[in-house]
Amino acid sequence: MEERRAFYGGEFDLNKVKGWMDIHPSPVFAVILGRYSRIYPKEYAKISNHTIMIDDYDDLDDLRSYIVQYRPESAYYDRNLYRDREICAKCCKEDNECWSCENFLGQELAFDMDVENLDCPLHGDLVKRMKRGDHLSFCEYDLKKLRGKALELLDELRGEFKKMRVTYSGRGYHIHVLDRKAYSMARKERGELADHIGKSFPIDEWVTEGESHLIRLPFSLNALVSRIVLPLEKKELEQFDPITDKHCVPKFIKTL
Repeated sequence: MEERRAFYGGEFDLNKVKGWMDIHPSPVFAVILGRYSRIYPKEYAKISNHTIMIDDYDDLDDLRSYIVQYRPESAYYDRNLYRDREICAKCCKEDNECWSCENFLGQELAFDMDVENLDCPLHGDLVKRMKRGDHLSFCEYDLKKLRGKALELLDELRGEFKKMRVTYSGRGYHIHVLDRKAYSMARKERGELADHIGKSFPIDEWVTEGESHLIRLPFSLNALVSRIVLPLEKKELEQFDPITDKHCVPKFIKTL
């Protein structure tokens, strides 16, 4: 808890967050306190497994206050674009009903590649990992193989999309597509694309389909692995090693 407090109280770079979130006017954020780590503030034990939406903040400094208060294992932003987030805050409908709402403007297209989707010689495939109850385990082989897959997927997508960003998520990579036409893609189109890409790449298809609209917030802390969620240029990705790269290692690790 103290490591999370120290990170979000000081090291968490709001200027960099603002630079990233300029693509989303008036974004909605979210946190999960301790769903997997089972580490969370005792006063929030009853909601430690919940996804807590943050849509009533005034500015990014106010957002920091919320996150320091909760000290979460994970922080996210909402890929959906809304005409007025205050309307959404009062809405009681299910998330999958957003697509037919007049207040819904579109969704950022994303590809989520995590290590558990790989077939690893040490940990096996996802089915074997789940049966053992250790789907969060991974090794250096997984990290290196997934980096290669992320580079391949970037090249694959460049035939269709032009404006893309990549982030190291802590346990894998996210490819964010920022082309205007990608935001306006319908659920059916996204599903067909996810099905096509999922045949060759280890993606979480429901993210691309639009079923899951949250994605890790760049420059936040993935507390499951004590690494900073880090945007990367393609040249940086080609040489990136999350075990040693100083840009994704938080200060509380560097000082050990």
